[in-house]
Amino acid sequence: MNQSNKENELITLIEQPRGWSLPDFKELAAYRDLFYFLVWRDIKVLYAQTILGFAWAILNPVIQILIFTIIFGHVAELSTDGIPYVLFSTVAIIPWTYMSESMSVSSQSLVNQQTMLGKVYFPRIIFPITPILAKMVDFSISLIVVVGVMIYYQVTPTWNLIYFPFLVILMMMIPASLGMLLSALAIRYRDVNFAMPFVIRMLIYSAPILYTASSIPEQYRLIYSLNPIVAVVEGYRACLLGTPMPWEYIVPGATVATLLLLFAMLYFRKMERVFVDVI
Repeated sequence: MNQSNKENELITLIEQPRGWSLPDFKELAAYRDLFYFLVWRDIKVLYAQTILGFAWAILNPVIQILIFTIIFGHVAELSTDGIPYVLFSTVAIIPWTYMSESMSVSSQSLVNQQTMLGKVYFPRIIFPITPILAKMVDFSISLIVVVGVMIYYQVTPTWNLIYFPFLVILMMMIPASLGMLLSALAIRYRDVNFAMPFVIRMLIYSAPILYTASSIPEQYRLIYSLNPIVAVVEGYRACLLGTPMPWEYIVPGATVATLLLLFAMLYFRKMERVFVDVI
């Protein structure tokens, strides 16, 4: 009887990743219940003990839109290629808010959850990916603002709207990539925590969120197009407002985002074996 039980026992062998390799996606699928739990926990905790709750998902971008409209639309009078500044900034700030917030939380995910790292084994990549999915709830709610502004300015959707799912995936790839890279670095170098607010502030000026991409001099546009945030912002404007799709920005930006995601997964996997030792 005892011998039969021993023969039926399942042995799980956990090996440290060697060299550069991609995450084990079959292993991630096996831990999907934990993935679901952590995402749902982040969603519930985000607005716990708040009066307005999920209304903050709308108020946060609306306040930014109002401030940017007053300062850059009326005071600085920046060109928007004929688009009302409220409409111009709304379709850019909504995806930017998602990217900046999810990137910030993802970059600190390993440090904030370090008490769990040494207790039980599970794929560590779950931590930086969890905020990327949890923040999609805020993004979905904030789309109400986009719809409301489009209705106010009587913007009729065009066939460009079919590219919306692709742009959402591209939008998620950027904070996922940077979140994995920065979270792996933050375990060893806690300077990442102090640098993130500065990085977020700089990134908002690196993309046409407050200004138009057409204001960039022609000789610099190829380099400018390598910024994947540019592809997302310009793509959202074209997708929602019906302007011509800026493939000259989308194709290079999507290529860079894909390469960055692959590198981030490889680097995270390589550094995973030292996480427990460092903390």
